[in-house]
This record gives sequence, C-alpha cells and structure tokens, in this order.
Amino acid sequence: MIDDSRALFQQIADSVSDSIIDGSLAEETRAPSTNELAAFYRINPATAAKGVNMLVDKGILYKRRGVGMFVSTGARDLLRHERQESFADRFIEPLLGEADRLGLAPDDLVALIRDRAHQHSPAHQHPQEGHPR
Repeated sequence: MIDDSRALFQQIADSVSDSIIDGSLAEETRAPSTNELAAFYRINPATAAKGVNMLVDKGILYKRRGVGMFVSTGARDLLRHERQESFADRFIEPLLGEADRLGLAPDDLVALIRDRAHQHSPAHQHPQEGHPR
C-alpha cells in the first residue's frame, strides 16, 4: 500500500476512503483508530492522525467521545462525488480535448467507449486465459 510518491497521511486517508466507497466500511460504523492504522501500516500515530483528521475535516468521519471515530451518514456518496469530479478532471477533460483535435463528436466518443467496454466484458474473455485482459 505504501507509495513513495505520495504523502503517507494522504495514503491513509485514501485507504479509509476506499474502504468506505467499496462498502467494506459502512456508514455509521466504527472506523479504524489512529493507533490501529499506525500499527497496521507501521507508521507514526501522528501521521495516521493527520490522514484521519483530513477525513474529519471533510465530514467523512466524526468522533464519538469515548467511543472512537465513525463513518458519517452520506460519506460514501460524498466520496463518490468527489472521486467522479477528480476522474472528470484527470481523464474526461483531456479526452474531450483530444477528441476535439481529432474531430470526434460526443456520439463518436460514446461509441468508442462502448466498443472498448464491450471488448473488455467478461463475455469476451477466453476461458483458458484465467484472467481479464
């Protein structure tokens, strides 16, 4: 999980966020504590706390005094929206720019995406391959 190109506290925040988005950490359930995260990732508790506090500041997590950190109601939707916006900025904007340079209309892009998605669908995988392309 540790990626030297990104700050550790950001990686902690992203890891907890990933768990919320994929449903393994449900809303209104207890989130891992700073000490649990620090022990699991073998990092300084202050670093883990910085990642957790990022999520508190965004309203993703909240503290129940004496009990611990919990996932806020609506956290999954908030994170998904945030990630969709980031996805659009990182991938869709450049895609639209290149499509414009190539003279592709939005319908052409949709057709290309559908064609590629169809090629990657499980129905088009060969049984002997054992893994997706």
